[in-house]
This record gives sequence, structure tokens and C-alpha cells, in this order.
Amino acid sequence: MREEETPLTPPPGAFEPESVSHSATAHPAQLARKLGLFDGTMLVMGGIIGSGIFMNPHVVAEVVHTPELILGAWAVGGLIALAGAFIYAELAALRPQVGGQYAYIREAFHPMTAFIYGWTLLLVVQSGGMAAVAVTFARYFLDLTHVGMPDWIIAAIALAALTIVNCLGVRAGSTLQSVLMVLKILAIVALIGFGLTVNSQPGTSIENAPRFDLGLLTAFGAAMVPVLFSFGGWQTASFVAGEMHEPRKNLPRALLIGVVGVIILYLAVNFVCIHALGTEGLAASKTPASEVMWLALGDPGRRFIAIGIAISTLGFLSQGMLTAPRVYFAMANDGVFFKKVATLHPRSHVPAVAIALQGALAIIIAMSGKYDQILNYVVSVDSIFFGLTAACLFALRKSNANESAGFARRVNPIVIVLFIVAEWLVAASAIYKDPRNSLIGVAILVAGIPVYYFWKARGKRE
Repeated sequence: MREEETPLTPPPGAFEPESVSHSATAHPAQLARKLGLFDGTMLVMGGIIGSGIFMNPHVVAEVVHTPELILGAWAVGGLIALAGAFIYAELAALRPQVGGQYAYIREAFHPMTAFIYGWTLLLVVQSGGMAAVAVTFARYFLDLTHVGMPDWIIAAIALAALTIVNCLGVRAGSTLQSVLMVLKILAIVALIGFGLTVNSQPGTSIENAPRFDLGLLTAFGAAMVPVLFSFGGWQTASFVAGEMHEPRKNLPRALLIGVVGVIILYLAVNFVCIHALGTEGLAASKTPASEVMWLALGDPGRRFIAIGIAISTLGFLSQGMLTAPRVYFAMANDGVFFKKVATLHPRSHVPAVAIALQGALAIIIAMSGKYDQILNYVVSVDSIFFGLTAACLFALRKSNANESAGFARRVNPIVIVLFIVAEWLVAASAIYKDPRNSLIGVAILVAGIPVYYFWKARGKRE
């Protein structure tokens, strides 16, 4: 059934930046609410599952060397992601606004802090990540088709095509994203099913298991970095709250259902990899999913999973192209970004300029070959804002003391604090491990401060 289009209206008491003119706030751009619970769940899962789960089990097995520790790292990562999903579910119930995480930070702390988040999302987190994933897709595509073209051209074509599809409307972008998400789930389920048919390989014996000491704790912490990176991305579904039917109800449910579904899939994939390859084989194989399918089906199996990974990366790109531009749209509506970015296409009712901006920047980074360096910034910067966003709950709970929200008060304060500490420890670990590149990301973050005041001054002059 076609869902009714209703305008986006801010809740009572929503923050209005002083730099926005009265006319701009009196007639805000209206987004069409066309997304339901299924669309939201597919967006949550699509924001998490890219190519990481097909390769990162090898990275974790290199650091911790027993089945218990490998599965334990993924289970702990899943619990942290689930805690984050509960936190974001409550935030979504309290503030179901377009821009999601950007809106939470803006209203809980300061518009400058929210701007810096959007600034780093555009320049570092989203565009760099999408460029890297686009090139990953291109390499699998070229391996499957043997087309005589450079990988960056294929990456640029894929990004341009997804940009065009999402400019056609939120329903077109969401439908494509949901189809790709279902296909990648089927590919993962096939990997799990065929992997279980492979003869079991011995794991590390208990006698050789490392003793619990500081070294083991440090190794487990190092293993958590790729795990949390693989679990990241569920928060981006909050960006499209302004285009969801009943966002107070559907967005929290989508967050929880989607994250739980991914936890189950991830644990099953790691169990199958250990079952089929053993811990030593898993640590030695840089492409464990391909290795498992080769053991199960031979070369057709390896080719099948390569198609699955290509679809998975394309689906991740589709999700990013659908969600992130809503943050830049919200920034422009607040008067701290180019006015044109706040305009909606007259027919599709989507922020086409914001979508085109996201696609163009990702294409430029993919063509430049600098995406690998930018990816080194992502973990530290993203984790800083994860923790900061969780802290928003304390401020928003206080300002909404007399307001009833679907998931309000359900997250224990201790869980929130533990989530904040876990995310900031990951940021500190990333900076310690790669200080040069991580600090470049922090420098880009800090550079957003004078840019914010530039836009604020410009808005006052206008």
C-alpha cells in the first residue's frame, strides 16, 4: 500500500538557531513520509553490513587465538551495539527529527557542536568511507567481469548511479536499498548454511589458550576495534526520521530489530569460519568467507560469495547515499550551510542538492585514491561522536521530564555511561595506535569551529 505523504513538522520547543531568518523557520522545507518499519529495519541492517564481516573475522583471529575469545569479542561488540541501539531508540522517541544524530547533538548541547558533527560526517566519516567501499565494490566487480577499466572509474559510475536513483525520491532509494539488503542477507545465510557442511577443523586447545593477564586484555581491546567498526553504521537510520511514518514508534523498533538481526548473523558467520577453517586457518586467511565457500562448493562457491560481497558493498553505498544527505539538509535549514542544500526537488520531495553533494565528494575522494588515509580517521572521529550522542540522553531527558516518549527511561544510566566509556576508549585506542592519521581527523574536526562562526556571521548579515 502506498504510504501517505505528510509534512515534516518539528516538535514543540524544537531549537531554532538565531542565524536563521523568520521566513526560513516559518516555512520549513517539507519531506514526504514514505518509509515504514520494514524500510527502517533494512536501513539499520544495511548501514551495518558492508564488506567488513566477510574479512574482519580474519583480523580478529590474528589478535586473539581461541574460539572462545574470537566469539567473545564479537559477542561483546554486539552487546555494545545493542546498548547503542537502545540509546538511539530512546533518542529517536524523544526527538524524531530529520538529521537524527545531528538534531540530538544540536538540541542537547550547542548548534556549533552539531555543525562540527555534520562537518566531519561530510569531509571524513561518510564520504571517505563511501569512497573506500565503492572501490572495494569495483575490485570485486572487475574480478567477476574482467572488464578492462580502472577500479576508480567503476567506483565513480556506481556512486553516480546511486546518486541519481536517490534523487528520484526516497521511495526509489529505499526500495533499491531494501532489495540489496535482502540479497546480502541471503548471501550471508548461504555462507552459514554451506559452511556448516564443511568438515570441522580443530580449534586451539585449552592447554595452549593464553592466560588472563594484562597482555591478553590489551589484545582483546585491540580485537574490539575491527569488531566495533564492523558493527558501526546503525545510527545512520536516524537521519531519515523526517521521512518515516510514525518515527517515534517505527524508528526505535527498526533500530532494535535491525541490530539484533545483525548480531545473530555476525556470530553465526564467525562460528562457521572457526568451524570450517579452525582458528589458525582463520587467522591465516585474509578472505575467510571466500575460503569457506571454496571448501564447500569449490570455485563456484568462491564466485558466489564474491557476487554476494559485491552486492553487500553496493547495498552499503546505497544506504549511505540515502541517509547522510539528510544531515546536510538539516544543517542548511539551520542556516549554517549553503542555502541551496536545504531545497527539495519539486517532484521527488528529496534534498537532491544534498544528495548530489554527497555523491560528488565521494566520487572525488575515490578518484584521488586518498580514501585509505581518510579511513584511518574514521574510527577515532566516529567514536568521539558516538559517545557524545549517548550523553545527549541526559540533557534531553531533563528537558522532556514531563513528556511521554515510547522508549524514554528504559535505558539505565549505567548502561549509557558504559557505552560512552567504551566508545571513547576505542577512540583513544585508535589515536594511540595511529596518532598521525587519527590526529589529522581530530584537526579536521577542530577546523569546523571557525567555519561554523563564518556561517553564523554570514547568516546574520543576510
